[in-house]
Amino acid sequence: MSASTANPRDLDPAFALHRGGKLAVTPTVRVDDPQQLSLAYTPGVARVCTAIAEDPDLVHDYTWAARTVAVVTDGTAVLGLGDIGPRAALPVMEGKALLFKQFAGVDAVPVCLATTDVDELVETVIRLAPGFGGINLEDISAPRCFEIEDRLRAALDIPVFHDDQHGTAVVALAALRNAARLTGRDLGELRAVVAGAGASGIAVSRILKEAGIGDISVADSKGIVHAGRDDLNPAKAALAGWSNAAGYTGSVEEALRGADVFIGLSGATITEGAVAGMAGEAIVFALSNPTPEVEPAVARRHARVVATGRSDHPNQINNVLAFPGIFRGAFDARATAITEGMKLAAAEAIAGTVGDDLRADFVVPSPFDPRVAPAVASAVAEAARRDGVARA
Repeated sequence: MSASTANPRDLDPAFALHRGGKLAVTPTVRVDDPQQLSLAYTPGVARVCTAIAEDPDLVHDYTWAARTVAVVTDGTAVLGLGDIGPRAALPVMEGKALLFKQFAGVDAVPVCLATTDVDELVETVIRLAPGFGGINLEDISAPRCFEIEDRLRAALDIPVFHDDQHGTAVVALAALRNAARLTGRDLGELRAVVAGAGASGIAVSRILKEAGIGDISVADSKGIVHAGRDDLNPAKAALAGWSNAAGYTGSVEEALRGADVFIGLSGATITEGAVAGMAGEAIVFALSNPTPEVEPAVARRHARVVATGRSDHPNQINNVLAFPGIFRGAFDARATAITEGMKLAAAEAIAGTVGDDLRADFVVPSPFDPRVAPAVASAVAEAARRDGVARA
């Protein structure tokens, strides 16, 4: 194509990079002669098929299933773009598959489904599952995502992981562990306030509770989630049952007075005054993209540690630190599920790679640190064996 007829979108480097997609299928064996053809396909393949029919576990040894994830979406909650549908979500799913391969050597296939019906989504994934070793749910809107994950975990004997929930939660916990260490405190001494009671907000809150945080209050657009509210969906009602021991019933900013930690996952705006009113040595994770809940430069005037979801600021809470290594470890152990213990182990491993380099602008490692994925994979595989879900 000549310069005069080039698509003007390709002048944008993002469009130029995406032209033709970001993925391709690459064979792992060559077929250069009739003998190789007879082994790779008929008649040789029949012997392998027969063996798997007699012993289904052999699928992990003689197919790609043991190292391949289905990245599944319906396109209803894509990045900061919202409900843009399955076709428009495909570039994101391709990108996710690219990161699986680059960071942990895990093959992944985008699966964009043209339905938003929970039953249809669950049934479709169950029918697809025999060809994969794991399911990574991606960009499915809340509260539907909770039911979809729960039903798939109950139905399948392979790892099911909703990265918007658990990837964010794992990395946030890793960063908070190191932020607490930097400020000379344990998690049990901290009171946290989370803005956002969607998929990621609830998952982050749950893992922090599991890790032993002192107290945590979570807010949605109507204020703090508490048991006295009569407008809660089932996921938020469950959240109200185990969070907010301090009994807050008002706004995020009211709960932030004297709080040690703020975690933003809502896109809401938090004023400088609210950050200034937090406890000393405050920790602020303003994770919404592209616009954090409070500008990092403003937050740093009052907080000891500031993290965002952006790559152009220090301390990026980036899910790529978690999900490639988590699936690599689950596959290495041939795990039947991803347990809470495996997620906690992943967070510990991520935090541990920072080591003695810990400082206020370095509480999580770089996504390009080559130590991260192997450390996470090893910790997750060990946790899978400890939790009794490993088959290897």
